[in-house]
Amino acid sequence: MKQQVLAVAAAIACLAAHAEGQVNIICSVQAEQCNLVQTVFSRSTGIKVNLTHKASGEAMAQLNAEKANPKTDVWYGGTGDPHMQAAELGLTMVYKSASLPKLRDWAQQQAEQTGYKTVGIYSGPLGISYNTEAMAKKKLQPPKCRADLLDPKWKGEIQAPNPNTSGTAYVEIATLVQLMGEEKAFEYLKALHKNISQYTRSGAGPVKNAARGENLIGVAFAHEAPVEAANGFPVVSNTPCEGTGAEIGSMSLIAGARNLAEAKVFYEWALTPGAQELGVAAKQFQLPSNKAAKLDERMPDFAKAKMIKYDYAKYGSSAERKRLIGRWEKEVNSLPR
Repeated sequence: MKQQVLAVAAAIACLAAHAEGQVNIICSVQAEQCNLVQTVFSRSTGIKVNLTHKASGEAMAQLNAEKANPKTDVWYGGTGDPHMQAAELGLTMVYKSASLPKLRDWAQQQAEQTGYKTVGIYSGPLGISYNTEAMAKKKLQPPKCRADLLDPKWKGEIQAPNPNTSGTAYVEIATLVQLMGEEKAFEYLKALHKNISQYTRSGAGPVKNAARGENLIGVAFAHEAPVEAANGFPVVSNTPCEGTGAEIGSMSLIAGARNLAEAKVFYEWALTPGAQELGVAAKQFQLPSNKAAKLDERMPDFAKAKMIKYDYAKYGSSAERKRLIGRWEKEVNSLPR
């Protein structure tokens, strides 16, 4: 405990020492939260934040391309699987925060699994979102299960993210494989493909578009629907009856970071209750990893969802990700609709 107190004290001292520094961040949460995090951290510390907003898959691709000459210091947010792959590939560095004991078990476990190269900052289950007004107008019963999405009546009415750019999409594929077995999972994905109108670049895209009436249904994380509902759109979400997986949104320090001292200050700040409560302030409703962070009633209730025991270690490996996305591209995305 004494060591933890000293480490926190050192981090606070570091705030003053690096008040005129800068930190380069790739942010893979929603733009509204990225902007708020950037503003509040910079005002609180005096450290300039250069922030780029990218989906998880795009962030991973950039970090891999820059590995010989890193231009990024911190990767903040986005699904944990690509963070774990970045750790495996040596793109991120070991850092054991003094705040780890204050985090929920799943966040601590993820840090341990990667040798402390990443840490969980939030979590959220996969769900099925839909536009309530459009459903009522068409007199349709909304889907409650993944099997319901295969009904021909939904042809052209469903959007899902693309796993080549979206971590959300990869978590969905990995969830289906664990839930059904790989062969049945790909049979399901091929059947679902017939009803898909668009594969979006980002994980939130399908829900944003459903909220605005572009499509009826969006396959995405359940916490995306309350975001749109908070903005006044008629969209809700449920977790599939068969069972579902969850993301662990993560944060990592980049190996070879040019502004390492400032990056560590940001990292420690991002694990505090106050920083994690900025999610709700930005109308984002993932479950925060710090146990002391205040919860919001609009956050998905894990206790009411049928959750699978997601194997983060196996499906967080770069080889498994590459293999499954490659199979999806070859066997599913290549099919006509």
